[in-house]
Amino acid sequence: MKNEPHILIVDDNREILDLVSRFLIKEGYRTSTAPDGRAMRKILKDGKIDLIVLDLMLPGEDGLSLCRDLRVESNIPIIMLTAKGEEIDRIVGLEMGADDYLAKPFSTRELLARMKAVLRRTQTMTKDIDLAGSFRFSGWTLNTTNRELISSDDVVVPLSTGEYNLLIVLLERPKHVLNRSQLMDLTRGRFYDAFDRSIDTQVSRLRRKIEIDPKNPELIKTVWGGGYVFTPDVTPA
Repeated sequence: MKNEPHILIVDDNREILDLVSRFLIKEGYRTSTAPDGRAMRKILKDGKIDLIVLDLMLPGEDGLSLCRDLRVESNIPIIMLTAKGEEIDRIVGLEMGADDYLAKPFSTRELLARMKAVLRRTQTMTKDIDLAGSFRFSGWTLNTTNRELISSDDVVVPLSTGEYNLLIVLLERPKHVLNRSQLMDLTRGRFYDAFDRSIDTQVSRLRRKIEIDPKNPELIKTVWGGGYVFTPDVTPA
Protein backbone atom coordinates (compact mmCIF):
# COMPACT_ATOMS: atom_id res chain seq x y z
CA MET A 1 0.00 0.00 0.00
CA LYS A 2 2.92 2.37 0.54
CA ASN A 3 3.45 2.72 -3.21
CA GLU A 4 -0.18 3.58 -3.91
CA PRO A 5 -1.12 7.24 -4.48
CA HIS A 6 -2.09 9.12 -1.33
CA ILE A 7 -5.26 11.18 -1.87
CA LEU A 8 -6.37 14.03 0.39
CA ILE A 9 -10.12 14.73 0.34
CA VAL A 10 -11.14 18.16 1.66
CA ASP A 11 -14.88 18.62 2.21
CA ASP A 12 -17.01 19.78 5.13
CA ASN A 13 -19.65 17.14 4.34
CA ARG A 14 -18.86 14.13 6.52
CA GLU A 15 -20.94 11.79 4.36
CA ILE A 16 -18.97 12.74 1.24
CA LEU A 17 -15.66 12.33 3.08
CA ASP A 18 -16.62 8.87 4.31
CA LEU A 19 -18.14 7.74 1.01
CA VAL A 20 -15.23 8.86 -1.18
CA SER A 21 -12.60 7.68 1.28
CA ARG A 22 -14.10 4.19 1.59
CA PHE A 23 -14.46 3.90 -2.18
CA LEU A 24 -10.87 4.94 -2.87
CA ILE A 25 -9.47 2.64 -0.20
CA LYS A 26 -11.41 -0.21 -1.80
CA GLU A 27 -9.80 0.76 -5.13
CA GLY A 28 -6.34 0.49 -3.58
CA TYR A 29 -5.57 4.12 -2.71
CA ARG A 30 -4.42 5.60 0.57
CA THR A 31 -6.61 8.44 1.79
CA SER A 32 -6.67 11.25 4.32
CA THR A 33 -9.65 13.52 4.96
CA ALA A 34 -10.01 17.10 6.15
CA PRO A 35 -13.15 19.16 6.85
CA ASP A 36 -11.48 22.55 6.32
CA GLY A 37 -8.34 24.36 5.29
CA ARG A 38 -6.72 24.25 8.69
CA ALA A 39 -6.91 20.46 8.85
CA MET A 40 -5.78 20.25 5.24
CA ARG A 41 -2.62 22.22 5.95
CA LYS A 42 -1.75 20.04 8.93
CA ILE A 43 -2.03 16.87 6.82
CA LEU A 44 0.08 18.40 4.05
CA LYS A 45 2.72 19.37 6.58
CA ASP A 46 2.86 15.91 8.12
CA GLY A 47 3.04 13.73 5.00
CA LYS A 48 3.32 13.38 1.23
CA ILE A 49 0.10 13.83 -0.75
CA ASP A 50 -0.16 12.88 -4.43
CA LEU A 51 -3.51 14.53 -5.27
CA ILE A 52 -6.08 16.74 -3.52
CA VAL A 53 -9.83 16.57 -4.05
CA LEU A 54 -10.88 20.03 -2.88
CA ASP A 55 -14.43 21.27 -2.34
CA LEU A 56 -15.18 24.80 -3.50
CA MET A 57 -17.52 25.66 -0.63
CA LEU A 58 -15.81 25.27 2.74
CA PRO A 59 -16.24 26.95 6.12
CA GLY A 60 -13.68 29.67 6.77
CA GLU A 61 -11.31 29.76 3.82
CA ASP A 62 -13.08 28.58 0.69
CA GLY A 63 -11.64 26.16 -1.83
CA LEU A 64 -10.60 28.88 -4.27
CA SER A 65 -8.47 30.65 -1.66
CA LEU A 66 -6.92 27.38 -0.58
CA CYS A 67 -6.21 26.41 -4.17
CA ARG A 68 -4.55 29.75 -4.87
CA ASP A 69 -2.37 29.47 -1.75
CA LEU A 70 -1.41 25.88 -2.58
CA ARG A 71 -0.23 26.92 -6.01
CA VAL A 72 2.23 29.40 -4.49
CA GLU A 73 4.06 26.64 -2.63
CA SER A 74 3.14 23.33 -4.27
CA ASN A 75 2.49 21.57 -7.58
CA ILE A 76 0.27 18.86 -6.07
CA PRO A 77 -2.53 18.11 -8.58
CA ILE A 78 -5.93 19.46 -7.50
CA ILE A 79 -9.40 18.36 -8.58
CA MET A 80 -11.96 20.99 -7.57
CA LEU A 81 -15.49 19.99 -6.53
CA THR A 82 -18.14 22.57 -7.39
CA ALA A 83 -21.70 22.54 -6.11
CA LYS A 84 -23.36 24.01 -9.18
CA GLY A 85 -21.10 23.04 -12.04
CA GLU A 86 -21.62 26.42 -13.64
CA GLU A 87 -19.02 27.65 -16.12
CA ILE A 88 -17.99 30.55 -13.90
CA ASP A 89 -17.13 28.11 -11.08
CA ARG A 90 -15.01 26.03 -13.41
CA ILE A 91 -13.20 29.00 -14.92
CA VAL A 92 -12.43 30.61 -11.56
CA GLY A 93 -11.19 27.28 -10.23
CA LEU A 94 -8.84 26.90 -13.18
CA GLU A 95 -7.74 30.51 -12.77
CA MET A 96 -6.66 29.63 -9.24
CA GLY A 97 -4.65 26.67 -10.53
CA ALA A 98 -6.92 23.62 -10.29
CA ASP A 99 -6.04 20.80 -12.70
CA ASP A 100 -9.59 19.57 -13.21
CA TYR A 101 -13.09 20.02 -11.81
CA LEU A 102 -16.13 17.91 -11.08
CA ALA A 103 -19.67 19.12 -10.38
CA LYS A 104 -21.73 17.86 -7.46
CA PRO A 105 -23.52 15.54 -7.32
CA PHE A 106 -20.95 13.22 -8.87
CA SER A 107 -20.36 9.50 -9.14
CA THR A 108 -17.35 8.04 -7.38
CA ARG A 109 -16.50 6.21 -10.60
CA GLU A 110 -16.26 9.49 -12.51
CA LEU A 111 -14.11 10.99 -9.77
CA LEU A 112 -11.83 7.95 -9.94
CA ALA A 113 -11.53 8.31 -13.72
CA ARG A 114 -10.62 12.00 -13.38
CA MET A 115 -8.07 11.20 -10.67
CA LYS A 116 -6.41 8.51 -12.76
CA ALA A 117 -6.20 10.84 -15.76
CA VAL A 118 -4.62 13.67 -13.74
CA LEU A 119 -2.18 11.34 -11.97
CA ARG A 120 -1.26 9.60 -15.22
CA ARG A 121 -0.61 12.90 -16.94
CA THR A 122 1.45 14.19 -14.01
CA GLN A 123 3.54 11.02 -13.79
CA THR A 124 4.12 10.89 -17.56
CA MET A 125 5.20 14.51 -17.65
CA THR A 126 7.54 13.97 -14.70
CA LYS A 127 9.29 11.14 -16.56
CA ASP A 128 9.45 13.12 -19.80
CA ILE A 129 10.81 16.29 -18.26
CA ASP A 130 13.43 14.42 -16.26
CA LEU A 131 14.85 13.37 -19.63
CA ALA A 132 14.33 16.75 -21.25
CA GLY A 133 16.20 18.83 -18.65
CA SER A 134 15.38 22.38 -19.72
CA PHE A 135 13.90 24.24 -22.69
CA ARG A 136 14.71 27.64 -24.12
CA PHE A 137 12.40 29.79 -26.25
CA SER A 138 12.24 33.52 -27.04
CA GLY A 139 14.50 34.50 -24.15
CA TRP A 140 12.72 32.24 -21.67
CA THR A 141 14.13 29.15 -19.96
CA LEU A 142 11.96 26.43 -18.47
CA ASN A 143 13.91 24.42 -15.90
CA THR A 144 12.05 21.13 -15.75
CA THR A 145 13.95 19.83 -12.72
CA ASN A 146 12.42 22.37 -10.35
CA ARG A 147 9.60 23.57 -12.64
CA GLU A 148 10.92 27.12 -12.81
CA LEU A 149 10.15 29.46 -15.70
CA ILE A 150 12.94 32.04 -15.90
CA SER A 151 12.80 35.24 -17.93
CA SER A 152 15.69 36.73 -19.93
CA ASP A 153 16.51 38.99 -16.95
CA ASP A 154 16.58 36.03 -14.53
CA VAL A 155 13.19 36.61 -12.93
CA VAL A 156 11.46 33.40 -11.84
CA VAL A 157 7.80 33.33 -12.92
CA PRO A 158 5.63 30.88 -10.93
CA LEU A 159 3.45 28.45 -12.88
CA SER A 160 0.42 26.51 -11.70
CA THR A 161 0.31 22.80 -12.52
CA GLY A 162 -2.15 23.49 -15.33
CA GLU A 163 0.01 26.25 -16.83
CA TYR A 164 3.13 24.11 -16.55
CA ASN A 165 1.47 21.12 -18.20
CA LEU A 166 0.17 23.29 -21.03
CA LEU A 167 3.57 24.89 -21.59
CA ILE A 168 5.28 21.48 -21.71
CA VAL A 169 2.77 20.29 -24.31
CA LEU A 170 3.42 23.39 -26.43
CA LEU A 171 7.21 23.16 -26.05
CA GLU A 172 7.15 19.55 -27.19
CA ARG A 173 5.11 20.48 -30.29
CA PRO A 174 6.28 23.89 -31.56
CA LYS A 175 4.80 25.18 -34.82
CA HIS A 176 2.09 22.51 -34.76
CA VAL A 177 -1.57 23.54 -34.68
CA LEU A 178 -3.26 21.86 -31.71
CA ASN A 179 -7.02 22.03 -31.39
CA ARG A 180 -8.87 22.26 -28.09
CA SER A 181 -9.64 18.56 -28.07
CA GLN A 182 -5.95 17.66 -28.42
CA LEU A 183 -4.87 20.15 -25.78
CA MET A 184 -7.51 18.93 -23.35
CA ASP A 185 -6.48 15.33 -23.85
CA LEU A 186 -2.75 16.05 -23.66
CA THR A 187 -2.91 18.27 -20.58
CA ARG A 188 -5.69 16.61 -18.61
CA GLY A 189 -6.08 13.16 -20.14
CA ARG A 190 -9.77 13.55 -20.85
CA PHE A 191 -11.93 14.16 -23.87
CA TYR A 192 -13.07 17.57 -24.98
CA ASP A 193 -16.59 18.83 -24.42
CA ALA A 194 -17.65 21.29 -27.12
CA PHE A 195 -19.05 23.61 -24.43
CA ASP A 196 -15.93 23.39 -22.26
CA ARG A 197 -13.73 26.46 -22.72
CA SER A 198 -11.40 25.75 -19.80
CA ILE A 199 -8.38 25.18 -22.05
CA ASP A 200 -8.90 28.72 -23.39
CA THR A 201 -8.67 29.95 -19.80
CA GLN A 202 -5.35 28.15 -19.32
CA VAL A 203 -4.00 29.59 -22.57
CA SER A 204 -5.02 33.10 -21.46
CA ARG A 205 -3.31 32.64 -18.09
CA LEU A 206 -0.11 31.39 -19.71
CA ARG A 207 -0.14 34.24 -22.23
CA ARG A 208 -0.31 36.77 -19.40
CA LYS A 209 2.95 35.33 -18.06
CA ILE A 210 5.06 34.90 -21.21
CA GLU A 211 3.73 37.37 -23.78
CA ILE A 212 4.89 40.98 -24.06
CA ASP A 213 1.34 41.97 -24.98
CA PRO A 214 -1.13 39.21 -24.00
CA LYS A 215 -3.89 40.91 -26.00
CA ASN A 216 -1.77 40.62 -29.15
CA PRO A 217 0.07 37.34 -28.55
CA GLU A 218 3.09 36.41 -30.63
CA LEU A 219 4.20 33.20 -28.90
CA ILE A 220 0.87 31.37 -28.54
CA LYS A 221 -1.21 32.33 -31.56
CA THR A 222 -4.84 31.52 -32.11
CA VAL A 223 -5.66 29.63 -35.28
CA TRP A 224 -9.27 30.51 -35.99
CA GLY A 225 -11.36 27.39 -36.31
CA GLY A 226 -8.33 25.26 -35.50
CA GLY A 227 -6.93 25.92 -32.06
CA TYR A 228 -3.51 27.25 -31.05
CA VAL A 229 0.06 27.16 -32.33
CA PHE A 230 3.28 27.76 -30.39
CA THR A 231 5.44 29.86 -32.75
CA PRO A 232 8.95 30.16 -31.22
CA ASP A 233 11.91 27.95 -31.94
CA VAL A 234 12.48 25.61 -28.99
CA THR A 235 15.93 24.34 -28.04
CA PRO A 236 17.21 22.18 -25.17
CA ALA A 237 19.08 24.18 -22.54
